[in-house]
Amino acid sequence: MSKKEIKLLMDQSKKGRKSINLPEIGVKKSDLPDKKFLRSELILPEISQLDLIRYFTNLSSLNYSIDTNFYPLGSCTMKYNPKINEQIASYEGYAKSHPNQTEENIQGSLKIIFELQEELGEITGLPGVSLAPLAGAQGEYAGLLIAREYQKINVMNEKSVALIPDSAHGTNPASASMAGLESVTVKTTKEGDIDIDDLRSKANEKTSVLMLTLPSTLGLFERNILEITEIVHKAGGLVYADGANLNALLGITRFGDLGIDICHSNLHKTFSTPHGGGGPGSGPVMVTKQLSKYLPSPHIIKENSKYKIVSPENSIGRINGFFGSFGIILRAYVYIRSLGIEGLKEISENAIINANYIQEKLKGHYDLASSRHCMHETVLSANKQKLNGVKALDIAKKLLDEGFHAPTMYFPLIVEEALMIEPTETESKETIDDFIETMIKISSLASNDPEKITSAPKNLPVGRLDEAQAARNPILTWKQ
Repeated sequence: MSKKEIKLLMDQSKKGRKSINLPEIGVKKSDLPDKKFLRSELILPEISQLDLIRYFTNLSSLNYSIDTNFYPLGSCTMKYNPKINEQIASYEGYAKSHPNQTEENIQGSLKIIFELQEELGEITGLPGVSLAPLAGAQGEYAGLLIAREYQKINVMNEKSVALIPDSAHGTNPASASMAGLESVTVKTTKEGDIDIDDLRSKANEKTSVLMLTLPSTLGLFERNILEITEIVHKAGGLVYADGANLNALLGITRFGDLGIDICHSNLHKTFSTPHGGGGPGSGPVMVTKQLSKYLPSPHIIKENSKYKIVSPENSIGRINGFFGSFGIILRAYVYIRSLGIEGLKEISENAIINANYIQEKLKGHYDLASSRHCMHETVLSANKQKLNGVKALDIAKKLLDEGFHAPTMYFPLIVEEALMIEPTETESKETIDDFIETMIKISSLASNDPEKITSAPKNLPVGRLDEAQAARNPILTWKQ
């Protein structure tokens, strides 16, 4: 039987078959809710144990993960991470430790949090670190709250504007709005840099913060970064860097050395488990020494060889219940300690080499968002293929047929028919070459036989869907 022919459990159901016998639960009828809350019948599949096991085993074989194949997913850093991270995170002393224990009982865990604070401060050049945020978006939000609190205490005039380049991550305007700031868009030049003249015209006495994605979602480093931070500082604003793309900068440059005041990082991207599926994540916020007193609580300090839980002087307060995602924090700690300074730099160098290799090999087959050397990711455009009726979405679906996860599509928004590709540092040249050959093959099909692309996927359990109907009228229940 092919994977495409797997039947749903309800379709396999035969009356009278059982996969397990359940014990009596000892509930009296008098203990049940009122009849109006009870269903008169409950249709459940009746199936043998062997068929049930085969059903779920076959379903599990359809799972696509970093352990099975390549994720060229731009701006998301879906990379393989060493299994030692998982092994150490599963140690009972860590896995079963409860955050409500006293400081004395969790000194080992607090030591790891403290030392990771120190390591991230050194890596980013921003020594004030809080590991409390549960994800990148929450770290981003915390960073803006810090900027707002700083401006509120130290600046007399109203600072109500967040400047956001049009090449920034999509969460930036939402975070700014949540922090009570007005978003003002700063343009990007054709070369992919922030438009300095546009920035100068918009940086004024109302500027609270510039939200900068570095490298940008175009996969490019801001060549005028020192001038950019100077312009914002002269206007009395702070510079926040979205560190989701930190995979490109490790050991090469530091945010603090570039004049940046605040940043966040995604530990679940750059430093540990590949993210996805809604969590868990970790998005620590890092700030200059001057801004350290505004960090979220709890914050861990070392005092007389003991680790203590404190709340900074002008803290923005708690942003979640406990210390952050400790399991992810621990994995990141192991990752950094395992690799060391040289290993961290090698991560970024290899990620940059892999991305530029893909860009160079595909630039004759797809349009480029920028002709410059990229950082850890490259942004292609399917505008050329669209002339033959093949859009970026079609290319992504054809890649599924070829055994690859689809890249990020239609982002950044400033690039038409965008395909954002991030190979990361962990993929071999052979894997990347296979991907490149497949992309070239798809480009050729777009010219010679576009229907083979626009009808894809054909080799998966679910074929081409009606996207509009699937969004507006999804079928969420089994129908006989």
